[in-house]
Amino acid sequence: MSGRLRGKVAVVVGAGSGIGRATAEMFAAEGAAVVCVGRRAAKVSDTAAAIENAGGRALALSADMAVEAEAERMATEALAWRGKVDAVVAGAGVTGPGTAVTTSLADFQRVLAINLTSKWLSFKYFLPGMQQRGSGSVVVMASVGALIGVPNTFAYAASQGGCTAMVRQAAQDAAPYGVRINAIAPGTVPTDLVREAYRQGSGLGGGGDVEVGLRAAATRYPLGRLGRPEEIAAAATYLVSDESAWMTGQTLTIDGGLTSA
Repeated sequence: MSGRLRGKVAVVVGAGSGIGRATAEMFAAEGAAVVCVGRRAAKVSDTAAAIENAGGRALALSADMAVEAEAERMATEALAWRGKVDAVVAGAGVTGPGTAVTTSLADFQRVLAINLTSKWLSFKYFLPGMQQRGSGSVVVMASVGALIGVPNTFAYAASQGGCTAMVRQAAQDAAPYGVRINAIAPGTVPTDLVREAYRQGSGLGGGGDVEVGLRAAATRYPLGRLGRPEEIAAAATYLVSDESAWMTGQTLTIDGGLTSA
């Protein structure tokens, strides 16, 4: 790696697995000190240990980012570790099957709390410090579900659309202070979250058979395959690096050509 993030301190929420873990590890390989955050303490501790074993610097923090008090505590502990935070990746998420008719209010509120509210709370308490210093970058992990309709994913789609709208507005508010806020909208990447969605019967097919569903999904992508966590992590690395210094309020779609048709 080239040290593109040397000297930076980054918080990665959802670092216990999948895209979040790949992002935390890539940030560390590029020279950042990384705060690995997630609800499952063992998972984020594993990620932090892997980073340190590879020669990097990492701190593991367990927090439910949908709970404001825990989000504020996490921010306080993260800032105390190195005295600043330069970048935040808000990547926690859940899914769940259902249409506008079959989704219960409780499930709708649960999905929005984790996929939208928690992402806001992931960066809210870091913005004052970033704005005071006149620099910083936030990356919100959204989904192509914000851009196109996917059958039987009503609450998930609503939450992802909220993420992209939130990013546009937050970017406008933060830009005068030199802080950038962007989103990434990945296509299907076979993470634990995505596999659970197919297991529940939502997504692009498969009828509850995960492998059948993933194979069916791959045929819908012009590039003929699903995405990989490290490909999304590479985009996040670009967005928190100085290379993207004139980019804010954008949603970077990485989807193998799915939305280009």
